[in-house]
Amino acid sequence: MRESLAKKIAWISVFSNIILTLGKILIGHYGKSDAVFADGIHSAADVFASIIVLLVIKIANKPADEEHPYGHGKAEVIVSGIVGILLLLVSFYVVYEGISGFFHPIEIPSFMAMWVAIFSYGAKMLLYRSSLKVAKQQNSKAIEAIAFDHKADIVASIAAAIGVLFSIAGNRFNIPFLLYGDKIASIFVAYLIFKIAKEMLTEAFDILLERSINTNTLQDYISVISEFEEVRRIDRIRAREHGHYVLVDLRISIDHFKTIKEGHDLSKSIKDKLISKYDNIDEVLIHLNPFFPEK
Repeated sequence: MRESLAKKIAWISVFSNIILTLGKILIGHYGKSDAVFADGIHSAADVFASIIVLLVIKIANKPADEEHPYGHGKAEVIVSGIVGILLLLVSFYVVYEGISGFFHPIEIPSFMAMWVAIFSYGAKMLLYRSSLKVAKQQNSKAIEAIAFDHKADIVASIAAAIGVLFSIAGNRFNIPFLLYGDKIASIFVAYLIFKIAKEMLTEAFDILLERSINTNTLQDYISVISEFEEVRRIDRIRAREHGHYVLVDLRISIDHFKTIKEGHDLSKSIKDKLISKYDNIDEVLIHLNPFFPEK
């Protein structure tokens, strides 16, 4: 179910981005709009990103094996990082083209470029909302990466449309500084792409470096564990994201006279309760320590 949903989102993203890429690059070029053309380059990067996601989804959903005992979930995180790097390079290219445009004769973009940007805005808003909804439901970093791509395009497209409109208005009403609206919009598009890339790369590196999950979530886990009266003390708890699921390491103290079977049954009960309450937890490793009352 999870894999099929992810593939469906990725394929929708591929086909929609191919159409938008062709439209924005062609209209941006012939309509003399750097901002719309830059937005088209971004959409081309989205096509590449979606194809990468399609290739890695099957790997990320494979069960644990002898060589990968903790599963393959980080494959999605790696993809998210690759997409982030790709967007970072795109942002550098777009800002270079935007700045260099100030040193060449100004060409006034056409109204068609503006309408293409507005159409892209509407399409991307729909794609972003649907992709983000599925990403949250399935806790998928790969689908979330696609959603973030759509998010960057939303603001980029409306910025491109405004930039084109300003340039046309500057030409019609003879307002010189408005003529550069399209160039400024292309640089703004580059900034938006850079910001999304930075967010994606930061999260990917944090997960790959096994940063602990947030304190509030850990406290929720502690509250669940504390409901078991047999747990005399929680000595240590750690949890880390491993792609679309979480791994929990727990050390607890129980009365020193408890049998191995009693300790095993308690551990199983704690694990089952955590997994049933938090569906993104895949594994709970529990170490038992003997508890001796202080005299």
